Order: sequence, then structure tokens, then C-alpha cells
Amino acid sequence: MEHRIYLDYNATTPVEAEVVEAMLPWFTAKFGNPSSPHDYGRIARQAVEQGRSQVAALIGCASEEIVFTSGGTESNNLAIFGSMEAARQDRRGIVASIVEHPATARPCDRLEREGYPVARLPVDAAGRVRPGDAKAVVDGRTALVTVMLANNETGTLQPIRDLARIAHEAGALIHTDAAQAVGKIPVQVGDLDVDLLTIAGHKLYAPKGVGALYVRSGTKLRPFVLGASHERGLRPGTENVPYIVGLGMACEIAGRILVGESKRQEGLRDEFWALLVAGIPGIRLNGHPTERLPNTLNVSFPGTPGRSVLEAAREIAASTGSACHEGIDTPSGVLKAMGLDDATALGAVRLSVGRGTTGAQVAEAAGALINAWKSVPKDSGSKPKSEGLGI
Repeated sequence: MEHRIYLDYNATTPVEAEVVEAMLPWFTAKFGNPSSPHDYGRIARQAVEQGRSQVAALIGCASEEIVFTSGGTESNNLAIFGSMEAARQDRRGIVASIVEHPATARPCDRLEREGYPVARLPVDAAGRVRPGDAKAVVDGRTALVTVMLANNETGTLQPIRDLARIAHEAGALIHTDAAQAVGKIPVQVGDLDVDLLTIAGHKLYAPKGVGALYVRSGTKLRPFVLGASHERGLRPGTENVPYIVGLGMACEIAGRILVGESKRQEGLRDEFWALLVAGIPGIRLNGHPTERLPNTLNVSFPGTPGRSVLEAAREIAASTGSACHEGIDTPSGVLKAMGLDDATALGAVRLSVGRGTTGAQVAEAAGALINAWKSVPKDSGSKPKSEGLGI
């Protein structure tokens, strides 16, 4: 493998060894169906419920308020389509931010095409929604407000509690996609006062293909996939016992190490930024300077696309802030929404550290990026390759 330093933890995380160890028996000896009435089934059901309790403990809710899904995308879809299906006919409005992940934005787009009014909140230069903008559009016709807790590209944190107050004053529900936040910062549903919250396993050292949706007790939701009565009838399909066990263990581990590890990663992130500033005149920080994830550093390299810098620093695995289609780079919609011009947005790179990142790696990576930036032509055009964002 050419890359030596992994700096793309916002795209995905490795599965923790302790998580793998917890999962393994449920692929072989403990293979029962949780709905079966015999011992094999009862043992599997106990494992599912233990996983549910572990997830619930991390975010401070009752275990029965956790619904297991296949990941963040399904959780977002269930929250959005499920709540709108259950909404009253005189409440069909949706309010979302302009910087949502496609797993939220595209369901909203579909509902808009079907006649549901959708208002999209702008963000300021730091990528944050202004509560006053929400106050101006959330009213008695609004059924759902959906705004992500932490942006996957910049790490910027949104004022979810303020938005929850505005939504609830109008009688609307609020959902937050917390896929990037859970496991990185303390997330408590009571503090946020949300009705629905999305968790993605592979963002917190559990496997890909498992996630959860917090559904506040009493919240009306209809399933958008039909089948048997699994997961309180909200998500039919035989439960994925090994992966649920893995997600539960990952949440338990996160709860144990969250405060200290968050502080450590914040220190690495800030040291990374200081080294880049010292070596690259005019480098720009994208996102809020303080209200952001402790592991995330989104920067724009001056005078050249971020893709070119990463191509020259082959020892680093990170994401650019653009997508490439047929040789033409397209700037990040998130960065454009924050007011960045095309050149600055195309110069963006997302560097996200994680549990495996060391101070020595940060120092080496900073040196490699500085040397790469110095080596590339400052008027380089688009090339036919881009790593893009693993979002």
C-alpha cells in the first residue's frame, strides 16, 4: 500500500480489535435468529438487547428508543420519510440546512418533487446555521427540521439545541444526523433536545453496514420498508446480530475513552494546523475556529487545487474538497455555501485524525504537505483523477 499515513477518519474508521473479538462468536457458534423461540434465538436476542443498551448509554437515552439500521443513510431516510409519512396533512413542511449530507439532502429533494415544501437554511462564513434564519421559516406548517450535528467536510458544529427549541415551539419535530459526531464528542439527546438522531457504525470504529436511529419515546414514525415486526415494526428484517454486537461494543469503548481521546485528537489537530501555517503562507482554515469536531482540519492550499497537493504527497491518505467528473473538478457545495470562491474551494483538503494517529505522523504529514505544495505548479489545472470526499 502506497499510503503510509491515514488522515481520512471522517470517511471511515478501522474496526477496533475489541469490537472484532466481540463479534466473532456471533458468526459461528451463536448464529441463532433473534426471533426464534429456542435457546439459539434467545441467546441472540439477549445480544441484540445488550447492544441496544450500549448504544443507548452512549447518547443518554432509554434502550427502547434505539432502532437498529444498516447505517447512517438508512437512519436518515427512516427519520425523514418516516416522520413525514406520519405527519398531519396540515403539516407538510420540511426545513433543512443547505450543507446537509446527501443522505439527508436527497430524501428532502424527493419529497420536494412530490409537493412537500422544503426550506433550506443558509450558513454563515464558518458553515453554521443562524437560528434567526430558522425562526423565520419554521411555523405551524412545518413537520420536521433536519440539520446535521457536525459537518463531515469542515467539522463545524451546528446549534442544534437552539434549533430544537425553535422547532418545538412551532410544534415540529427535529432530527439531527450525528453520524460524524457520535464517538468524537459527547452527544446526549437530552442536552440536544432532539426527537430523532442518526448514528453510523463505521464512523466510530464499528463495521460498515450497521447504524442506529434514536427515536424519542412518543415520536410518530412510519416504516418506509415493509415486512415483519422487527425493531418495533419500524425497521423490518432479521437483525444483524454480529454487527449489532459490534456497534454496541464500539459505543461502550467510545464512552470509556471519549473525553481523553477527544482532547488528544484536538491537540494533534491544532499542532497540525500550526505546522501548516508555519510552512505555507496564505493557507486558509475552512470551518468554525472553535465550534468544530476535535479531529477535523479542512484547509485550502493557496494557488493550487488540493487534489494536486495530495497527488504530490503520496504517502498521505486524505480527501480533497472537490469531486472530479470527466477531468473537471467541481468545488465542494459545502464550501461554496460558506462563500468560498471556486479557486479557494478547489484548493481544499480535509485532514481528519483518529485513534491511530500519532504526533510523529502529524509532523511527517505536515512536512510532506508543505513540500508537496511547494513542488506543484501554482497554475496547475484540473487533472482526470480525484480522491474526493469519503463522506
